[in-house]
Amino acid sequence: MDTTLTDPLAGALLDGRYRVQARLARGGMATVYTALDVRLDRVVAVKVMHPALADDEEFVARFIREAHAAARLSHPNVVSVYDQSVYRSPGHAAVVFLVMEYVAGRTLRDLLRERGRLSAVQALGVLEPVLGALAAAHGAGLVHRDVKPENVLLADDGRVKVADFGLARAIEASNLTATAGLLIGTVAYLAPEQVERGTADARADVYAAGILLYELLTGGPPYAGDTPLAVAYRHVHEDVPAPSARVSDVPPALDALVAAATRRDPSTRPADAGVLLTAVRAARRALPTGGTDPGSWTAADTTVLRQAPSAPTLVVPRSAGPAAGRTGRRGTVTGASATPPPRRRRRWLARVAVLLVLLAALGAGLEGWWLGSGRYISAPSVTGLARSAAVSRLQAAGLRIRWGQPVFRDDVARGLVAAADPAAGQRVRRGGTVTLGLSNGPLTARVPQLTGVDLGAARAALARLRLGADPGPAEWSDTLPSGRVIRTVPAAGSTVRHDTRVTVVLSRGRQPVPVPDVRNLPVAQATGALRRAGLGVTTSESYDDTVPAGSVVRQSVAGGSTALRGTTVTLAVSRGPQLFAVPKVVGKSVGRARAILTAAGFTVEVRSLPFGPGEVLAQSLAPGSMQPRGTTVTLSVF
Repeated sequence: MDTTLTDPLAGALLDGRYRVQARLARGGMATVYTALDVRLDRVVAVKVMHPALADDEEFVARFIREAHAAARLSHPNVVSVYDQSVYRSPGHAAVVFLVMEYVAGRTLRDLLRERGRLSAVQALGVLEPVLGALAAAHGAGLVHRDVKPENVLLADDGRVKVADFGLARAIEASNLTATAGLLIGTVAYLAPEQVERGTADARADVYAAGILLYELLTGGPPYAGDTPLAVAYRHVHEDVPAPSARVSDVPPALDALVAAATRRDPSTRPADAGVLLTAVRAARRALPTGGTDPGSWTAADTTVLRQAPSAPTLVVPRSAGPAAGRTGRRGTVTGASATPPPRRRRRWLARVAVLLVLLAALGAGLEGWWLGSGRYISAPSVTGLARSAAVSRLQAAGLRIRWGQPVFRDDVARGLVAAADPAAGQRVRRGGTVTLGLSNGPLTARVPQLTGVDLGAARAALARLRLGADPGPAEWSDTLPSGRVIRTVPAAGSTVRHDTRVTVVLSRGRQPVPVPDVRNLPVAQATGALRRAGLGVTTSESYDDTVPAGSVVRQSVAGGSTALRGTTVTLAVSRGPQLFAVPKVVGKSVGRARAILTAAGFTVEVRSLPFGPGEVLAQSLAPGSMQPRGTTVTLSVF
């Protein structure tokens, strides 16, 4: 796709000097273009920062300071910084940009994608100029902070150049990182202290260079993860594995270089890139070249790097005399007419040459041994010792002690040494530091209150405290539904070890119970029987002609059936028979009197005297008296 049609900066004239041409690359913080410097008529690279950064005054000020510092850095393996500025055009956002040397070629990442990995000699041939650039920066007080294959440029003429000095530091100071919580640097190459504390010095660049060497030798970084944070976590908590564990033909000397550069404790790494560069040169001299120039290779018929390993120059004395020709500046014999030395002298010179080569190899080997492993000893074991005993043992080994945070250990009593970094048997630099942590004893937790929650929620709550959960025998509960927690063993609030298995007692719900038959029983007796069965009781009153007052006429749940414990049974308690007022029927005809009494619920009996008019002269029950329904009223009729 033609970027000139889609990129708003294409064709722009920045600062009236730099005519933007093609886009080379785009990253999360900046986009790189080629541009023509119209004043000097040369092609340059212009790095334009993210638009959000241009609005951050703190970033712009820091960017200018870092650009000035980077511009003062002069080294053949550093991409030169020419200019910096902030370009503002009407109606457009401000553009913060940096003008740099344009390096025609490709990145080290491109080469790794093509090759997969490099040989040991090739890897050191790339790393040596990278470390040279970093060493120059460290000597000038600059830290790169983002060493990675994308920032290593392989020029078409064979030069190796490192780009982007100072930019990570400027971005780190911006509000963008403060608000977004970014880790400055590519996570695969971040030193542990950058992840944990956000700090970086020359030793962070050394760590990244060690990761870079690992990737050159194996074809990939040492750590992978589902998320960037997972990779960062491994940098903090794991030692970088030896490259030979992935690629078997990696020499032990390069395993040692990677291990030395990537120690998690920055105090045990080489102090800066210059120290690591010395070790790399020693290791490189000790490697066999296999009869070819291992520092050269081609891709698409273009040489992308050529840096042969240095070799000592042997000075050969020549015979005196005008016919012997002239001696070159390095003492090599020049001229075709030189007279060969006598056989005895040739044998002597051969022995001297062999001796010099052996001495050089021995020196390189000793130097590599010292820088790679000779400076290290095995950390003594101090776990389980009292504080004073651990200090004495480490001091006797010539090591310093740093006290870290206490740790919880099941197998180490409180107050004894429970953790050491490096651990027993691991390598530590002579005179280095071992970080110790005292034991707090076993990790404990307080059993939480879980009553009423289900089993899944109980397991999750216990797991957060590193406690196990075991369902116990279920029990009946009048208040909690089935499947809910009744209690725990140990009880809520108990303090237990982190590996304790907590028994969770679950509810079976309410228990079914038999319902007693309490009909015709006095209400007090009936209520007691139901409550002893685990049932609730309520009462109501009802007239009953057969059940005595105060006794149970009927119950809402039939006797002999079952009900859930706590179920309420309603009792209908007899008030005795219902009473009705006796109507007055004296003086009424016998037929009328009979009808009135029958309608009122009474039974009528008539006693008649002969020859009368058929009227009621008297009634056996006084009018207005209260009598049960069905009571007989006797009428005297004349």
